Amino acid sequence: MKKEEFKEFVKRNPKLVEYVNKGEITWQKFYEMYDLYGEDDNIWNKYLTKEDTKEITKIGIAGLTLSEVVNFLKNIDLDSLQEGIGNVQRVLGVVQDFSSKQVERKSSYRPKPLYKHFDD
Repeated sequence: MKKEEFKEFVKRNPKLVEYVNKGEITWQKFYEMYDLYGEDDNIWNKYLTKEDTKEITKIGIAGLTLSEVVNFLKNIDLDSLQEGIGNVQRVLGVVQDFSSKQVERKSSYRPKPLYKHFDD
């Protein structure tokens, strides 16, 4: 699985092939770097220019680079997120119950006509 991801990374960054063809670095070393640091680390800045990494940094949310988004997602505590979602669901359930009871009360109330006296 990791090898396939590395192959896709090399396809997106063909400049890496030039370094291997010139004998400056081996595929094994590139793969080890990819395996240890991933594709979004600053270690690739030495081998890829800004133009080469444009494809990587295009993907982002609200002006953040892909690496910043990935780092943000890594730091999310899933347990607290799940607890927060559970709290929101409980609050929504209470509001829904309250609003449905209000609708039931309104529909059961029928005012008597003002012109009617003593059950005429």
